Amino acid sequence: MNNWTVYILRCADSSLYTGITKDLMQRLVAHNAGQGARYTRAHLPVTLVWSKAGLSGSAARQEEARIKSLTKAEKERITRISAGEL
Repeated sequence: MNNWTVYILRCADSSLYTGITKDLMQRLVAHNAGQGARYTRAHLPVTLVWSKAGLSGSAARQEEARIKSLTKAEKERITRISAGEL
């Protein structure tokens, strides 16, 4: 089923975190409650800056890996394009 979402969060220190989930809102709440990934627990609060929904689990993992391999500048560009700033 194609119900996975890849997302990018901006942490309190302006770092970016990329992850995947089946329920984006629940995952965002978990991250901000300190129940998410170890990285985000140390960089709270977090805000959602980009997401791509409707992916299969395999496609979501591949997209997550691709994004994680990008530089911070490249990730920032993705978030700006998504927000319509370019």
